Amino acid sequence: MQDILGDEWIIASAGGSTGEAYYAHNENKRLFLKRNSSPFLAVLSAQGIVPKLVWTKRLENGDVITAQEWLEGKELNPEEMQHPKVAHLLGKIHHSSELLDMLTRMGKKPIDPEKILLDLKQKVFESRLVAFPVVLHQVFKYLQDKLRFMYDVKQVVCHCDLNHNNWLLSQVGQLYLIDWDNAQIGDAAIDLGMLLHWYIPEADWNEWLKSYDINNNNHLLTRMHWYVMIEVISSYISKLNNGQEKEAVQQLQELKRLLDRAISYEK
Repeated sequence: MQDILGDEWIIASAGGSTGEAYYAHNENKRLFLKRNSSPFLAVLSAQGIVPKLVWTKRLENGDVITAQEWLEGKELNPEEMQHPKVAHLLGKIHHSSELLDMLTRMGKKPIDPEKILLDLKQKVFESRLVAFPVVLHQVFKYLQDKLRFMYDVKQVVCHCDLNHNNWLLSQVGQLYLIDWDNAQIGDAAIDLGMLLHWYIPEADWNEWLKSYDINNNNHLLTRMHWYVMIEVISSYISKLNNGQEKEAVQQLQELKRLLDRAISYEK
């Protein structure tokens, strides 16, 4: 990175699991640098969803370096996820035909719910699971029964990792959603289910969804619960395989709560 920017720049790792992101600054400018970012970044920048893309450079070895504005700001805390600004920005993303067109041209295919379910069952069978918990059997039956509701749904660009740490609020009040490495084409319920389940009190779901610009309904609730259950089972298997037995039990308890809630909506 030093060879690209010059000796007047101070460069430091931005952390992260890949080690491919850096902060850089000199007397006049501050940049966020990343190696081999997705070309999707340019469209996200043009729509004001991520901080402005300043330049892109291709190296002799084929690597691509992108530089974005490094903004003074803060990550949202869990309580701030309830703000209408979050709903408005997510609605803008899901309703963007430009984002959908770009991901499609990059070769992304829509998520197939049946394949997700089959792959998850395979992971369960390959895991360190000694006995098949009753609740897991019940949840898989629910997921299979509801599979017919998961199709013929409008496809949008889903971020797929709406953790509060990925929302950046600048000092001037501009909200951004960063870290798009896991973006997929699929049902908006993928993002909505995760965000509502983890951050929004259930009593406030209808109001939050109005800010997002959609009316709550049983079909949407079923799809949201379906994808959240998929995520929780994945987390359960991951923790089980990592020897985190206490945390794995907590995920099973969460699955039971989710199943009970989903069934209650249908009564």
